[in-house]
Amino acid sequence: MDFNVKKLASDAGVFFTRAVQFTEEKLGQAEKTELDPHLENLISRADATKNWTEKMLRQTEALLQPNPSTRIEEFIYDKLDKKLPSKVTNAELLGQYMLDAANDLGPGTPYGSTLITVGEYQKRLGGAEREFLHIATANFLSPLRNFLEGDWRTISKERRLLENRRLDLDICKARLKKAKQAEAKAAVRGTVCACVCARVCVCALQRAEHELRVAQTEFDRQAEVTRLLLEGISSTHLNHLRCLHDFAEAQATYYAQCHHYMQDLQRELSRGNNAAGAPPAAAGGPNLSSSASSSHGTLTVEQLPVTGTRKAKVLYDYDAHDASELSLLADELITVYTLPGMDPDWLIGERGNNKGKVPVTYLELLS
Repeated sequence: MDFNVKKLASDAGVFFTRAVQFTEEKLGQAEKTELDPHLENLISRADATKNWTEKMLRQTEALLQPNPSTRIEEFIYDKLDKKLPSKVTNAELLGQYMLDAANDLGPGTPYGSTLITVGEYQKRLGGAEREFLHIATANFLSPLRNFLEGDWRTISKERRLLENRRLDLDICKARLKKAKQAEAKAAVRGTVCACVCARVCVCALQRAEHELRVAQTEFDRQAEVTRLLLEGISSTHLNHLRCLHDFAEAQATYYAQCHHYMQDLQRELSRGNNAAGAPPAAAGGPNLSSSASSSHGTLTVEQLPVTGTRKAKVLYDYDAHDASELSLLADELITVYTLPGMDPDWLIGERGNNKGKVPVTYLELLS
């Protein structure tokens, strides 16, 4: 392998000189060139942006994927630039287990048919979660990662160069100061030898002044490059702002879908319960049974006196399935009461001149 010995020795010398200058600055034995206040503010702002971006990235990853092992696997695939194999979500897996259980236990039984219904909705919830994870990763996580792995690395590299240029500048300032002191000492002496030393000192002084001018020029140029990159943090903030809006919109869509699916599931389960406990067609009234009075131990019904009425707040929308029921709208207030022998899962609800059966699970009884 071909080594450039001179360049290697020169680089080692520069590194050692910078290390000495940096150490003396820390010990207060050497002067340090301060950066422009505007540049210092830009650096502080950039550091804060980087630190908070890292924290938000890690916490968002934990939110979207709570399993640390899976996050590590995704990280490895990302670094290897390979596509992560498609995986089912936990909700989808639960839904599939429910469907398999229903087929094994008997899809025609009440338990089996309910397992099928709930399992299908679990799979829908899992599909909504999968879509949300995809959108959140593409529109929020990826831009944050791109900033840290792209723009920030470039900024960090230029800042290291700026620090090296500053150290070189301060080294040249120290050399010039020493050269001036040596020239002053030589001028005090009046001998021939002192004259020779003075000429040497003048040459050293001129060389030190030239090196200082070069170092100052390089420092100013690097400071301008770094300043331009740091001012680009404002554009990064605007980009992250758009990504934040996209993330919030994706969350809102996801939770709205989940709420919609769960409302549909509640309706189907309520419809199934109503069909199982529906009265004969000729009865036309609430379902009565000789054993219903023993069911009044249920928390929601036992609080109601037989002839008393209470106010109740509707928790979810409910569509009446026949003329004996009362349709409900979420958040409305209705009057409810029970009748002797009535099914404990149902109450009689009144709203104005309208009256009918309402499911207890859709209500919050008010004191």
